[in-house]
Amino acid sequence: MTRRLFGTDGVRGRANSHPMTAEMALRLGAAAGRYFRRDGLNRHRVVIGKDTRLSGYMIENALTAGLTSTGMNVLLLGPVPTPAVGYLTRSMRADLGIMISASHNPHHDNGIKFFGPDGFKLSDAAEAEIEQIVAGDIRPSAPEHIGRARRVEDGLGRYVEYAKTTFPARTGLAGLRVVIDAAHGAAYRAAPEALWELGAEVIPIGVEPDGFNINAGCGSTDPARAVAAVRDTGADLGICLDGDADRVILIDETGHVADGDQILALLARRWAAAGSLRDGVVVATVMSNLGLERALCAHGLRLERTRVGDRYVVERMRAGGWNLGGEQSGHIVMTDHVTTGDGLIAALQVLAAMTLEGTPASRLLRGFEPVPQRLENVRFAPGSTPLERPAAQRAVADAEARLQGRGRLLIRNSGTEPLLRVMVECEDAALLDEILSSVVASLAPETP
Repeated sequence: MTRRLFGTDGVRGRANSHPMTAEMALRLGAAAGRYFRRDGLNRHRVVIGKDTRLSGYMIENALTAGLTSTGMNVLLLGPVPTPAVGYLTRSMRADLGIMISASHNPHHDNGIKFFGPDGFKLSDAAEAEIEQIVAGDIRPSAPEHIGRARRVEDGLGRYVEYAKTTFPARTGLAGLRVVIDAAHGAAYRAAPEALWELGAEVIPIGVEPDGFNINAGCGSTDPARAVAAVRDTGADLGICLDGDADRVILIDETGHVADGDQILALLARRWAAAGSLRDGVVVATVMSNLGLERALCAHGLRLERTRVGDRYVVERMRAGGWNLGGEQSGHIVMTDHVTTGDGLIAALQVLAAMTLEGTPASRLLRGFEPVPQRLENVRFAPGSTPLERPAAQRAVADAEARLQGRGRLLIRNSGTEPLLRVMVECEDAALLDEILSSVVASLAPETP
């Protein structure tokens, strides 16, 4: 079945515009309730979390109305990280989990992500079935079978306590100074609390949400403020989360920023040494740096690549039985602990390495020298096929021949708008620029 409503990570759009309207949220809730409710009894429950966007109130209420209309009992968690929804869906024996968030996007966007009873995001097939229900007539429940809704006061605390259990027993963070930038988002309470309770001296920023400032000049997409805080306070580590805390970017004590690839390299090395990295495999997307692949190979490990999107990383991990994966953007998935990317728990794994090895972050988070990488977008007219032009095919073939053994060329559709994303990696900066310019020029709109 074709999906039109769902994208690569649930349903997302500008608040109060299709598909992020109260009407559509109500229909999505009702459709999801009808999909998951297996009998006529009120035994089925759904947990709903959200980030700190103003529009979250509207969408939360609309989803609740739709879900209860089809007999689902709703447990409202309030602002919690996306990984907390995955964890609590499973631990509270819910049939469905929903996170209301547009992740790293600005406040005027919002989204709806669905989790199955196992805590993992729904498959493409399940989302397609829900979309089919949305498009049809949704049968409501009889009056005596309408669901109930209530607030859950201890959901955040449950997640914080669980996150702390992933840190090594009898080891704490006493003596470490940590900057945490929660992006004025979903982890504005959870992340500082967990770090402080583990013993760290915590310097919080991005913890004053007002409904509009999520991801604005802070967080994983804009770490400059956290870099300055690390340097000014002499912190041992800076942690930058995104709006729903499923991504993390780290800052070492010198102010150097480490992305998801460097975090994966560190965790892979440590887990392999401990014998806990399954089959010696790390899963990442086609965007992960060639330097990561080479570093893993040097340690006898293998990088398995997928298409862009953390859901595809998780799908490949589950299919292969592997337990570590992620994205350059900071999604770090550790299925021994969580069912989706978890910025806080990934940061705790790095802090564990710092404390157990007695090694500063600057040494741990520079596990390889990244190959220079540049990305450029090429917009094209809807319906056109620039990659099929003979000139483009010649430019791509020439680029691949020249990069053989020295780098990579990747061209992919954005999936949400008429854009081609052109990425070139090459150790020779001059050759990189030359190839990128040539390929982009061959794809650019033709002039009359």
